[in-house]
This record gives sequence, structure tokens and C-alpha cells, in this order.
Amino acid sequence: ACTAPPVQPEAVADCTPPAWADSAPPAPREWRAAWVATVDNIDWPSRPGLDSATLQREAITLLDLAQRLHLNTLLLQVRPSADAFYPSTLEPWSEFLSGRQGQPPGDNFDPLAYWLTQARQRGLSLQAWFNPYRARRPTARSAPAPLHISQRRPDLVRSYGDQLWLDPGEPEAAAHTRAVIRDVATRYDIDGVHLDDYFYPYPVKDAAGRDLDFPDDASWQRDPGKGRGSRAGWRRTQVNSLLKSLNEELHQLKPWLAFTLSPFGIGRPDRRPAGVTGFSQYDGLYADVEHWLAQGWLDALVPQLYWPIDSPGQPFGVLLDYWQAQNPLQRPIWPGLYTGRLPVWPAQQIVDQIRLTRERQAPLPAGTGHAHFSLKVLAEDRDGITRRLAEGPYAAPALAPAMPWLAGAAPPVPRVQLLRQAQQSSVSLHSPPADETTQPRWWAVWWRLGSGPGREAWRFDVQPAQREPLLVPDDAVGAVFSAVGRTGLESRRIALAWADGRQCPPVVVAP
Repeated sequence: ACTAPPVQPEAVADCTPPAWADSAPPAPREWRAAWVATVDNIDWPSRPGLDSATLQREAITLLDLAQRLHLNTLLLQVRPSADAFYPSTLEPWSEFLSGRQGQPPGDNFDPLAYWLTQARQRGLSLQAWFNPYRARRPTARSAPAPLHISQRRPDLVRSYGDQLWLDPGEPEAAAHTRAVIRDVATRYDIDGVHLDDYFYPYPVKDAAGRDLDFPDDASWQRDPGKGRGSRAGWRRTQVNSLLKSLNEELHQLKPWLAFTLSPFGIGRPDRRPAGVTGFSQYDGLYADVEHWLAQGWLDALVPQLYWPIDSPGQPFGVLLDYWQAQNPLQRPIWPGLYTGRLPVWPAQQIVDQIRLTRERQAPLPAGTGHAHFSLKVLAEDRDGITRRLAEGPYAAPALAPAMPWLAGAAPPVPRVQLLRQAQQSSVSLHSPPADETTQPRWWAVWWRLGSGPGREAWRFDVQPAQREPLLVPDDAVGAVFSAVGRTGLESRRIALAWADGRQCPPVVVAP
């Protein structure tokens, strides 16, 4: 069927800007994220060895859910165990993808590229999630591929319990991890790099129930800096060095790239609030998270606050306040929520944690946010969590909070034009020429609905900048638009009003 070409409505030169032109409210802001775990096929793919068409269908199901639910960020695990969910000359294909480490998926399918393209079309940010040191899971079934670090450089790998682990004390092991992450950040237009809580491994116990020490005697004895402090302090120095280097290298490579970290949720023992108990990542994983915050080696901290609000030794709100208090540079502190605990927990627990987070973070400059572990739980709608979120805290879309300390200015004001079709009007938006740091990634839209006293209303929407034209709601009498860049900075707004096939000239308004 043929479609009549769009017609530009007649512009009314002497039109007075409507009174509502500069009254659109601030854009709602909240980081709404979910982890997509590939290790052990937790979220995607559902099992190893699927053909590329099935892999794509499963991905689309999860991506469509994220869009419908008004999430805005996905954390896709691309390196579970020194392996890859993308073609790489540095590490082999993951067995969680194909069923055999080193075996590529069919049809030259690139999972990371596919997720990026599909996420962008839905207005979703996508961060690549890496495990920095884990080399082999106990659940691994296939033999290590020749490209795997355990085969190419066994001198950098340690056996610990039933796992293989890159030794953080080996400079070449850390350099390899940095090279892998730089490679992805260079070749793919990801929105961020994300690391989780696995630095040195969680302690493994022997038959008598005692913690086994990590077998790093060789790297400890070889390092001339070992005499400057304790072995525990030396191990923390190794992790610190990796994070500091990654933060610097990534921001030199792409100054707008977000570097986010998701550590265990309890702080070091000598700083904990009264009554807080539990595992010490400072002593067990050698993760000095408080130091990372103080140094500004990250763009957002996503501590895994995997306990209920009323947990006696790990109360959710107390832990959230603790991390906020360790934050002199006011970087975002967006808690990770243990949504995967449903239905053992009621869904209302997660809804209440979101409410509490909003209450505690609303006055803070970094804005509010949280992440769900994991997306599959939302897809399964355990205990009705998806419905509760859709009808409650996620009833409307939201932009992620801005990160103004990253490079780049706000995008230029978009150019707008109303196009009228026989059945449906639309708005065309274009950005004036902009460089990589100022090009828009999203359009923020406030539709002005209804007319007459008491009947006016605003409806907020977020659309990917690559999507245009935008269909106009039947009851809209105008709209206000802005362009939003990679780091969340928003352009000045432009208002457009129309009636009876005529439109007022666009009016740039104050932010």
C-alpha cells in the first residue's frame, strides 16, 4: 500500500508562544538497571549450544521486557571466566554460549554487537560486565581452549579450591585483564564498563573448616614491594592498582565512558555502623572500596545490598546510608537489589527497597537509582514483581542521572518539525552537527495533552535519538523536546505548538 507523503503544517508567523512553553517539569531521573548474567546460563542464553536465531529470540524477549518495564540500563556479562561473548583474539569463546570453550556461535553471530544494536533501538544503555580475575568455574564442562590464559600463560593462573584464578599479584595477569577490557571499549560502542565483586576469590575452606589462603607465594616473594607492609595490604595494593589503571585508561580512551563497580555490600569492619555484622571484603577479597570512593576511581558504586530492610545484622537502609557517608566526591551510590531472592522474599520487599532508596537519595546531587539481580527474575515475574513495578515505581519512564564530571557538554538544541499524515501526525527531530561527546543519544519529550482550564497535563517519554519521526498522541496540542547526551546532560528545550493543521514556530525555552 502507498502512503501519502507527510505534509508540513502551515507555520503561523505571528503565533504567540503558548503559556505552557516553559512550564514542562524537570525530566524524571533514576538509574533503573538489571544484570544479565551469562555465567552458568543464569539469564542468557537459556542453555549452551543454541543456534543464532534462538539466541537472538531469547535476547529480544529480555530486551523487550526491559523496554516495557521502563528500565534504562542493562549490565551484560561478556567475560564470565577469562572467556568472551564476542569475537576476540585475546580470549576464547565462552562455553556458556556454544557448549565448548573456543567454539564460536553459528552464522558469525556476535552476541555483544547484537545486544548493543538492539538495546540502542530501545533507548537502553548497555554496559559490558567483566569478571577481572576468574579463569574457570567449578561448573565448567569443556576443556580449556588453546587461547585460554590457563593454556597460554599457566604461570599467571592459580588453582584455588575447584576454581582457576588469575593471580592479581602477577603484573602480567592484571595487564591481560586491562588489555581485554580496553579491546572491548575500543571496538564496541558500549556505554560503560562494569566490574562485580570478584577480585581475590571468596575464601574456600579446607576439610577442617578453616579458610585456605590464596596460593600467591610466587608473586608475593617476587615483588620487591612486599616488604612495605602486610601481605593483606600488599594484596589490596594489587586490586587498587588495577582499578586506578582501568579508570585512567578508559577515560583516556573514551572520556564519556562510565566505569561502574558492584562490590559486596558490607564495608570494612573498623568503619561499620553499630550492629552491622557479616563477611569482610576488605580482609577476604582485599577490596578497599572506601578507598576507591575517596579517590574517585569509579563513576558509580553499585553495592550488593542483598538483605531485607529489617535484616538484624545487615539492615538495608543502614548499609545504604553507610556507603553514602563514605562518598566525599558524591559519586552515585545505586544499590544492587537481590530480586533473585523472590519468591522466598515477597515482591513487596523489593518495591519497599526502591521506595526507601528514593527517599534517602532524592536530596543528593548524584540522583537515585538501583539494579536488579537479575533480568530473568523480572522476566519470570516472580511473585508478581513485574506487575508491581509496572504499576508502581516504574509507571513512567525516566532518564538515568547525569554524570557531569565526565567529558562533554550538553547536546545542541534539536531541530523539530511537525509532519501531518492523513491518519497520524508525527514530529521529526534532528540534531545539528555534533562531536562524539555532544551527540544526542535520547530525545526527552513532554507531550502537552488536552486544552482548557483543568484539562491540561504533561506526559513524559524517552526515545532513542536514532528513532524519528515520533508519532504524536491524538490528544496532544504541543510538546517540549530536549536532546540528551551520552553522559546524561540535557540540551536547552524547544517547544512546539499546533492546532487545526497549523503550527507556531518552534520556541527555545529555558531548561
